[in-house]
Amino acid sequence: MGFQKQIGRGWGCGEKQGKTCCQGFCQKEGIDYEETFAPVARLEAICILLAFVALKGFKLFQMDVKSAFLNGFIEEEVYIRQPPGFEHPKFPNQVFKLQKALYGLKQAPRAWYERLWKFLVDQGFQMGSVDKTLFLLKHGKDLLIVQIYMDDIIFGGSSHALCSKFFEQMSREFEMSMMGELQFFLGLQIRQTPQGTFVHQSKYMRDLLRKFEMAYALPQMTPMSTSTALDADEDGKEVDQKVYRGMIGSLLYLTPTRPDIQFVVDLCARVPRESHRTAVKRILRYIKFTPEFGLWYYADSSLSLLGFSDSDHAGCRIDRRSTFGTCQFLGTSVVSWSSRKKSSVATSTCEAEYVAAASCCSQILWMLATLRDYGLTYGRIPILCDSSSAISVAKNPVLHSRTKHINVRYHFLRDNYQKGMIDIVKVASENQVADILTKPLDLETFARLRGKGSGR
Repeated sequence: MGFQKQIGRGWGCGEKQGKTCCQGFCQKEGIDYEETFAPVARLEAICILLAFVALKGFKLFQMDVKSAFLNGFIEEEVYIRQPPGFEHPKFPNQVFKLQKALYGLKQAPRAWYERLWKFLVDQGFQMGSVDKTLFLLKHGKDLLIVQIYMDDIIFGGSSHALCSKFFEQMSREFEMSMMGELQFFLGLQIRQTPQGTFVHQSKYMRDLLRKFEMAYALPQMTPMSTSTALDADEDGKEVDQKVYRGMIGSLLYLTPTRPDIQFVVDLCARVPRESHRTAVKRILRYIKFTPEFGLWYYADSSLSLLGFSDSDHAGCRIDRRSTFGTCQFLGTSVVSWSSRKKSSVATSTCEAEYVAAASCCSQILWMLATLRDYGLTYGRIPILCDSSSAISVAKNPVLHSRTKHINVRYHFLRDNYQKGMIDIVKVASENQVADILTKPLDLETFARLRGKGSGR
């Protein structure tokens, strides 16, 4: 910090949880800061990393940077008032000019990330071409992988000596705390064993049931009955929206390890009525029945890539829009999934299935680019679809006269098929894993598809 004459744009300075923190909130974009956001790892990137290291037999470790935002250098001119009790006796009316970031500055996350990635690149790491929070270091035949999520850093590799050297380098540059083997990250509980890696949120599930007084409720074997039809229910009894939103938000926090409830949680999040609260309680009762469920990434699996896509045409009873679901597998375990209602009404089943396959293709292409950073290459990636008409449209460009109603932007599915990036393959409806993300299913079908999705 350097002294400057007092100016009008002053900032306060206080203490927050032992960290120096700016107060005042008077920064203006283009004057005090240009960019505020730092890239953070996507959930899919974390799952890909867990699946990869499980197969390779690596052990993941975790470390935390103490007061991470205080390490970043800022480029803009920012001034703060002298903290109370620390005024300079000769210059009590002047201010400090910041050279490094403080907690509370809008550009602090960006400044910290730039400081970190420059340090890692100087140490010989290669940044991921797509995932900018992934860094890899190759040393002969050994590989070290580092994944960044703000001030949380997970790393692992084929050489224990390489991991120890990395921690020593980070400790010399930053104030670090080594947290040992990766066990808890972003709310996920992670158990690493010789058989593979298990990711779950069992503690959070138990706390969730106690929070909403469902710990002693009667368990249910499925999250939603096939006879349940949620609509607007305009004549239904209104519910406390604050409590209802809290229930939905808590369940959404659970979906990173529970794709089996993704569809029903999204469905219940649309309109809050008494019937919807009853449906939400059914989900909680299902969680009571399956408190230890999670995702398995097996050590004896493969790194083959596979996608599933499905759509429930006009499945929404409110606006008749289609719900499509996609999931992508690395080996035998799911690493990415999506359940989404289309923004417009599909005029045919073919269109709904084609749009779902296009969404799956988009995610596959992102995963291919990410896996390329790990040194993995693939040929045609199969996307399993149970619609013969959608497969025909993707493979036959001559059918354009009968597909004019399909938005042009979805035809990149056909383009990537012709380029040899993906292949559209017919799958029997009873083996369509993405079905679990589009509609409520009977117990037998639900349990069978859930087992495939969890890697069992």
